[in-house]
Amino acid sequence: MAIVKLQTPISEEDVRKVKVGDIIYISGTVYLSRDEAHLRALEYAKEGKKLPLDFEGLALFHCGPIVKQDEKGEWHVVAAGPTTSSRMEIFEDKYIEQFKVRVVIGKGGMFERTTAAMKKVGAVYGAFTGGAAVLAAKAVKKVKGVEWLDLGTPEALWIFEVEEFGPLTVAIDTHGNNLFKEVSQKVESNRKKAYEIIGVSE
Repeated sequence: MAIVKLQTPISEEDVRKVKVGDIIYISGTVYLSRDEAHLRALEYAKEGKKLPLDFEGLALFHCGPIVKQDEKGEWHVVAAGPTTSSRMEIFEDKYIEQFKVRVVIGKGGMFERTTAAMKKVGAVYGAFTGGAAVLAAKAVKKVKGVEWLDLGTPEALWIFEVEEFGPLTVAIDTHGNNLFKEVSQKVESNRKKAYEIIGVSE
């Protein structure tokens, strides 16, 4: 296990050096996008519309933040807990291939399609601990902007400037390794052994 500090924009070369089990910290630009913003970005790309941000080399955080706006109209982050990433599995592979993000951050892991896209394009999945929303907020130094607020505050495209955002455990790397899949396989194997020991048939 290595501790790796990454600065956006992150190159494909640098992200391919990271391996499952490594701990990463990110400084620079992290943007937040959930279901609705993912779909809109893909629609914009399909229709040839200009996106409000160049996603290549950035870190994408599956998160609907809790924010407040002061009297000057400036946004401040109260909490930024990760959203369950499996919600985005149905289109994350297309998103990664289209926009070449280098780090996807969330909780709960992702599956075969996303793992294959990360291997092909050069991206990793960083697991952030659920329940640590305030810790995440402390790493945010500035809200650089927000787009698509018409989708609602949790679904809007938020753009944060962060400093050593993490720790993030690399759970999917660019070599096709997926910790969530490995754990699932071990659980299934142990379940079968346990059934055999206690004499229970499936």
